[in-house]
Amino acid sequence: MYISFTHPFYLVFLFAIPILILLHFFGLKNIKGKALNFANFESIARVKGIDLYSKNMLLLFFNVLFVVLLVFALSGLTLHKEIAASEFSFIIAIDSSESMSATDVQPNRISAAKETAVDFVNSLPFGSSVGVISFSGNSQVEQEVTNNKPSIKYAINNVEIGFVKGTDIFEAISNSIKLLGNEKRKSVILLSDGQINMGNFGEAINYAKSYDLVVHTFGIGTVTGGEVSYGLSTLDEDSLKSLAYNTGGEYFNVKSKQDMKESFDEIIRVTEKEGSFNLTLYLIIIVIILFIVKQFLLSIHKIIW
Repeated sequence: MYISFTHPFYLVFLFAIPILILLHFFGLKNIKGKALNFANFESIARVKGIDLYSKNMLLLFFNVLFVVLLVFALSGLTLHKEIAASEFSFIIAIDSSESMSATDVQPNRISAAKETAVDFVNSLPFGSSVGVISFSGNSQVEQEVTNNKPSIKYAINNVEIGFVKGTDIFEAISNSIKLLGNEKRKSVILLSDGQINMGNFGEAINYAKSYDLVVHTFGIGTVTGGEVSYGLSTLDEDSLKSLAYNTGGEYFNVKSKQDMKESFDEIIRVTEKEGSFNLTLYLIIIVIILFIVKQFLLSIHKIIW
């Protein structure tokens, strides 16, 4: 385990700490000097229990701590450690074409696809890398590859039916490969009703294979079909099975939560890998909490500034 800084330049502000300490004691000296002008100050201090230096040391401690934490936050303090994560990096590709508005799966196909995707993210070990795209006649990046689960789930839940007509599987595969970049083991979780009517399907498979991209497909819908604006839309399992089989993936038609969990267990392979955790947000939260604590202590102990 080790730490690093994304913006180490800001660490120069740590040199403000000695200046802060000098100014603190200089200020205390002036305060005490003025207080001694009162004839009975020392007698009153003994009776009231006033200890100018010791009480202000607590104030100094908080101020120094604030500076250290804020400088580390500005510098992008990042913790690196070995964690359990999936050995694959995933792109969740959600079909957002018009046929996904069919209601043969309640409340509709796209909602079922998003629920399945969120459940998949929840099942992943902490630190696993995931990106999100939606696709219809084109594809849209909803979330770059990250290990931040709240951001991933937020992106999934924001997917809506697209305005571009059709379903282009080649662009979805191409965009996924671009997002995964240099990730060692690449996989796509594709949630669709299989109504692929744009792009070259065979070319999409060959392109995925050339980049060692494993595509797992989830069939969303029923073979009996559901009504959409242009008529009846049925689940095309053959296309989804072909895409999965030819890229080394699996096809799943999930009908229950238990089936879903078993499907995810087949896909996720856990390994130890280095995880990076940016601590900026946590440091800022700590500063806010400590500031509130300091104000509380000031009020109950009547610390002299």
